[in-house]
Amino acid sequence: MPVSISAIRHPCLPDRWRLFVFVLKALLWASVMFSLLAGAPLQAADAPERIRESVIAGSWYPADPVILRGKIEGFLRQAVLEPFDGKPVALIAPHAGYQYSGQVAAHAYRLLQSQKFKTVIVVAPSHYARFRGVSVYDQGGYRTPLGTVPLDRELIAELKRKDPSIRYVAEAHQKEHALEIQLPFLQVVLPNFKLVPLIMGDQDLSVCRKLAETLADLARNKPVLMAASTDLSHFHSYAEAQKLDNRVADHVRRMDVEGLASDLAGGRCEACGGGPLLAVLTAARLLGADQCEVLKALNSGDVTGDRSRVVGYMAAACRQQGAKTRTGIPPSLTSKEKNLLHQIARQSVEAVSNGLNNVTLPQLPPRLQEPAGAFVTLRKHKQLRGCIGHISGIYPLAETVARMAQAAAREDPRFPPVRKEELPELEFEISVLSPLQSVSDIDSIQVGVHGIYMKQGARSGLLLPQVPGEYGWDRITFLEQTCRKANLDKDAWKDPQTHIFIFSAEVF
Repeated sequence: MPVSISAIRHPCLPDRWRLFVFVLKALLWASVMFSLLAGAPLQAADAPERIRESVIAGSWYPADPVILRGKIEGFLRQAVLEPFDGKPVALIAPHAGYQYSGQVAAHAYRLLQSQKFKTVIVVAPSHYARFRGVSVYDQGGYRTPLGTVPLDRELIAELKRKDPSIRYVAEAHQKEHALEIQLPFLQVVLPNFKLVPLIMGDQDLSVCRKLAETLADLARNKPVLMAASTDLSHFHSYAEAQKLDNRVADHVRRMDVEGLASDLAGGRCEACGGGPLLAVLTAARLLGADQCEVLKALNSGDVTGDRSRVVGYMAAACRQQGAKTRTGIPPSLTSKEKNLLHQIARQSVEAVSNGLNNVTLPQLPPRLQEPAGAFVTLRKHKQLRGCIGHISGIYPLAETVARMAQAAAREDPRFPPVRKEELPELEFEISVLSPLQSVSDIDSIQVGVHGIYMKQGARSGLLLPQVPGEYGWDRITFLEQTCRKANLDKDAWKDPQTHIFIFSAEVF
């Protein structure tokens, strides 16, 4: 039955306002209905969190909070560790049911009992959903029998700003155990931490490297811990599993990301969380970690006694022990190593100028196989012809030089690509960089010794140590010019939101 306007009464309003009130109510109702039909939240800011409920309580670990806490504390008491110097940058822990891998995981998490971390970034593989890239759960906290772990929403927002390809994929988190299994341990040893939950849908090395760079940016100079969730080999005999798992452990001890990636791809070892393992190891390396200690390794046969078809487990922790040796002048290269890098740079430019994308590297000495950042500068008749580099040591030094030489020749936006006929006239300069070191006191910047890397939000800029000497700059001018390189105002270095890093370089 239609409602007449005259039927709408309000005792406090004169008659001439009743029509106005009716029309206003009608418009508000239409707006509400439109929002619902369009799928838009009515009050997004006040919308309740969508808590991710436990899917493995009562199966993979006890559902009773008292029993669960008691079991974890028992595992932690039994975990015997050698002295661990330095602060952990990242952990590696297994994700099987606690009856199988809980005692191994305890060796990693016991390290945190005397540590303080505001946030833990847990990176896990996807066992049930197929999707590209990386999913972050940004809907609400993760609940376990020990309570709800809140999200670090600020860090998650920054993560998505830095890499817009990271998004929420609902099916990635619905059934996944590999991330949730880590949380009760963390709740016991770090009672007040916040969570950044990441699940990798694909584990290509390029995805791992991109994620590692983002994580390192997020965690640098913050009380943030990274944790990779992975089991090792699956369903081999006990002896075969030990061979496969020892190969992973050897790579982890050396933080040999490239070797591990190659062996995983070639089937020479196994890790169901290979992507998270590679990403976290690389990020730890970018943050200055120079050692990774395998704390405990065994397989299900050691627990159950059934050695016919076993699953491997490992706990490890990365730390920055030799910090003082990684922030000054890099260890000197020999003249032979420098000549070899010049040869690699020139051959790489020759290859790309002839339409080839890759160059076969010669047999390399160990120093050139270590990860390091580097810039390659091209000059023609003493004039700049291209300069591009990579700040962080993701690739082995020789590979970094090869890649940056090709980029300087073809991708520097200030110059056209190098032509084949220019090759005999090119001069090559290589700068091997030390790791970045954050500075708060500009008096610590030594002109002629340090380069500057400056970052504010999405903008960043870098100038090499040799640049101020070429132009006769003092320290303040050096800072101002680095601001301009980052497309910032010249005085942006004074802004508390601007992060200033220094590094040194071996130039040849």
